[in-house]
Amino acid sequence: MTALQGAVVLVTGGQRGIGKAFVDDLLERGAAKVYATARDPKPSTDPRVVPLPLEVTDSASIAALAAAAPDVTVLINNAGAGSPDTYLGSSTDEIRAVFDANFFGPLEVTKAFVPIIEGNGGGHILNAHSALSWVGRHGAYSATKAAFWLQSNALRLELLGHGIGVTGLHMGYVETDMTANVTAPKSQPADIARAALDGIEADAYEVLADDTARGAKARASRDLVETYPELARS
Repeated sequence: MTALQGAVVLVTGGQRGIGKAFVDDLLERGAAKVYATARDPKPSTDPRVVPLPLEVTDSASIAALAAAAPDVTVLINNAGAGSPDTYLGSSTDEIRAVFDANFFGPLEVTKAFVPIIEGNGGGHILNAHSALSWVGRHGAYSATKAAFWLQSNALRLELLGHGIGVTGLHMGYVETDMTANVTAPKSQPADIARAALDGIEADAYEVLADDTARGAKARASRDLVETYPELARS
């Protein structure tokens, strides 16, 4: 079991949306320190919160972050980026950029912090995936989340024997700036953060935080028409 009380936690993208909800919940659970990153971090009124800058697609920024946070025991890879809702209408550079933010960036952060976490006696990594790990919509975004999901599954195996667990978090739409124009039902960030942190404490391999995620995974092994009903009308 992974204890969050007394833990030192790094949350990427930790100053708004789901990331801020992670930070707030971690403080309630008694975390000793929470590093909350942002491109332009703002100060916190809680002395346990340490704001740090991070550009997840920049190697030098990641290296500076690792040097500034040598006591981390739990890493939450939450930062990411959206993408245009089309492949054919997106440039290759646009598609590469979302892979840099959602796949390669978290991988580089993980590679920087695995030795730190192991050196501090072990701990946990949580990777924020999506229900879109199993549904090909919203252009390259879903592809990055599917790839990130498989990255987590592979890293979980690589880290066996290193004292570091890996939990993958999946959810549908959440009430954040990124989904401001979405009219579909949305979960609250606090509910997603609570489910995810419960998963860390239970050493869960995967957290399906809402009905959307549970439904997407259930349909992934079925006929494609169940996932993409418009195919039946074509």
